[in-house]
Amino acid sequence: MTQNNKQATKRNRYSVFSSFYNFIINNALPSLINPFNAEVIKKIFKRSQTILWQIVDKETIDEIIFRTMNIRNSSMLELMARGGMRIGEVLNLKPADIQERTLAVQNPKSGRVGETVYVPRKLLVRLNDYVRANDFSGSDRIFPISYVAAWSMVKKADKLVNIELRPHDLRRHAATYASRSGTPVEIVSKVVLRHADLSTTQRYLGKVNESEAIRWIETFYG
Repeated sequence: MTQNNKQATKRNRYSVFSSFYNFIINNALPSLINPFNAEVIKKIFKRSQTILWQIVDKETIDEIIFRTMNIRNSSMLELMARGGMRIGEVLNLKPADIQERTLAVQNPKSGRVGETVYVPRKLLVRLNDYVRANDFSGSDRIFPISYVAAWSMVKKADKLVNIELRPHDLRRHAATYASRSGTPVEIVSKVVLRHADLSTTQRYLGKVNESEAIRWIETFYG
């Protein structure tokens, strides 16, 4: 029942079985011992530890993009940080995917036929200029580098501001910045991150620290 499943799925099935035994004990067989109460079993199916994602503020993202002199690299960083794109989606972009005001994502992670990415108009203009300058055809990849090379590019960019940065931190920044700028969470979910489930989006949004909470309260009531 649990083989080859993620820890969260294993935990859910463990909970169902444990609840079933408790129901039998409470309603029919009080002498029955719930085998799922054994410490070794609890340890195997313990709840996954919550991951606290790093949230990078807008000023840091702006500085990283501004100080990245290579146009290809700065464009990739901006697509992830301001368009909420996954690194794989950026690497698979083709000139034919550039629309008038949006980008098309072919074969997205969601399994849908395609998805639409909304990015700032200025970014689209720069992207079109980059495509024309390099004379890409409609079926060429705009960023013809490997996943490893793209990851390495992000790691070099984080050294510009002395922080630890992963490609997905840029996507999380896009979501959190939009949310804290007043964008409804439904828009963040469906437009910025293109999630099917709102609960997935809520896990992306960063934890509010004390100084941030004070600043928001002062903004509202100060």
